[in-house]
Amino acid sequence: MLINLLPYLLIAAKSTAVYLFIIAAIRLFGKKELAQLSVIDLAFILLISNSVQNAMVGNNTTLQGGIAAASGLFISNYILKYLLKHSRGFSKMVQGEKILLIHDGVVIKEGLKQSMFSMDELERAIREHGVNKVEDVNLAILEVDGNISVLSKNYSQRTVKPRKKPQLSHNP
Repeated sequence: MLINLLPYLLIAAKSTAVYLFIIAAIRLFGKKELAQLSVIDLAFILLISNSVQNAMVGNNTTLQGGIAAASGLFISNYILKYLLKHSRGFSKMVQGEKILLIHDGVVIKEGLKQSMFSMDELERAIREHGVNKVEDVNLAILEVDGNISVLSKNYSQRTVKPRKKPQLSHNP
């Protein structure tokens, strides 16, 4: 019985390995990339998923092989989310920490560098929050989910707006 399950357990294990690799790669390339999903990023994600498919299932294109791969991914995802929720250290390692971008109207150069934002991108982001000038921002933070939080008007106005996602279809 176990010998019959071995190929499917191998598929689940390979799927888990690919999943963990992609999470590590996304973490390495930074939050900004997720927050600003563009058409190029969408194409990249589609190509990555296609390129790793064979690494996960090999020549096994059966229903059972697909279910084994999906099962490995679902179980891995469940365990990862459980660990993120219950371990601050693990969460910090996987998701990183928030990054201070502006404090009392002064751009934090180290935060800008760490976040891989250009000054133009930062200014555009604060305008999206309804603030015209960097000097008017009390606090701007790049959150771990890739969104930017902005506090202005003497810390009384807080806005958190998700970064714009690409529009996949044209709606006039």
